Amino acid sequence: MIRILCFGDSNTWGYDPETSQRFDNKTRWTQVMLSELGADYEIVEEGMNGRTTVWDDPVDGLMSGLSYLKPCLLSQKPLNIVLLMLGTNDLKDRFCVSAAEIAKSAGRLVQMIQASDAGIEGKAPEVILMAPPPTEKGIDGLGLRQNGFEKSRAFAASYSQIADELGCEFFDVGSVIESSPVDGVHFSAQSHRILGREMAKVLLKR
Repeated sequence: MIRILCFGDSNTWGYDPETSQRFDNKTRWTQVMLSELGADYEIVEEGMNGRTTVWDDPVDGLMSGLSYLKPCLLSQKPLNIVLLMLGTNDLKDRFCVSAAEIAKSAGRLVQMIQASDAGIEGKAPEVILMAPPPTEKGIDGLGLRQNGFEKSRAFAASYSQIADELGCEFFDVGSVIESSPVDGVHFSAQSHRILGREMAKVLLKR
């Protein structure tokens, strides 16, 4: 079995911007990806609403992906690949960080994975760093992330640079889908299905 950890925020958890509920197994991009990959693959879904790259949220509490990642790697090993998509919640105005700083924060998680023994035979898993798509001017985009709208447009370039520096694979999620205009942040059902199919293509080409 090829085991893949999908580590992310509400867009990996499967948050539906229309209902605020979780999309079902036929809709979430992680599960769509799995259905395209077939029986030789196993997916570990590790998405959490509000999760940041490295920041504990002063309003919402313990949200740091960095704090949770190491125990997650230990509990889920062995892993062949980690798909890492975080950064959208770092756009919240209260964190006051740039796109470049958010990408560097995501890079810290990449480095933790690369330094781990969570892969096959005690080696490190491979990493695909996924740049979240730009936010849109939905309700949330104009609320919690008033300044994040412009910052998010630099995600692809910033994340690509970090991936090059750290020697990991990169995927620009914004090249295949857009954030929903309903709230400006989350993915629609259609976008989940598109992303799942596209990520399966990426993995099958390896």
